[in-house]
Amino acid sequence: MTDEFSAREVAFLADVSVRAVDKAIEERVLAGIRAKARGRRRMLPLHAVPYAAIVTRLPVMLSLATKRDLVRKLSERPTERMTAEPLEIAPAVVIDVPALVGSDLAERAERYGKAREDYIVADPEIMGGTPVLRGTRMTVYAILGRLEGGDTIADIIEDNPHLSREALETAALYARTHPLVGRPGGRPWAKAA
Repeated sequence: MTDEFSAREVAFLADVSVRAVDKAIEERVLAGIRAKARGRRRMLPLHAVPYAAIVTRLPVMLSLATKRDLVRKLSERPTERMTAEPLEIAPAVVIDVPALVGSDLAERAERYGKAREDYIVADPEIMGGTPVLRGTRMTVYAILGRLEGGDTIADIIEDNPHLSREALETAALYARTHPLVGRPGGRPWAKAA
């Protein structure tokens, strides 16, 4: 699970639009539909992050075959080399991946995946299954709400000294990439009046 990401997570980590990731899925360049605990949810492999960043930043259009070849070559590289070295996509055509997307993009994505598994849990017995920080009843959405409301991570740590900066950053990223669905609670129209 640490090396599987939702389309929104891939887009956020690669700093591209969700539409760009969805297009790669529609073109069957990125594959990876896997069953999850609640229904079916599309999960993408780690190499989808650098792929999305590379394709979006390239100043040229690639053919579908070249895109699939690029995904294959990225998937064959170990994580620490995935974005650290140039990549040949055709004879005499080399992408300077580190200059284009940064040499540590894949490693940062992998660290986020590991942190997500270490710090975030969604248990039906805790807060009705809403994702929370492990060992607490603090939802990821509450953390994001505080950050968007003007608090800093240091403020939250001051109130909760047992939490780490990495846990809070992971929770905020998770909340941004997994928005709540459905009708808003309460009476939102009352605030507008």
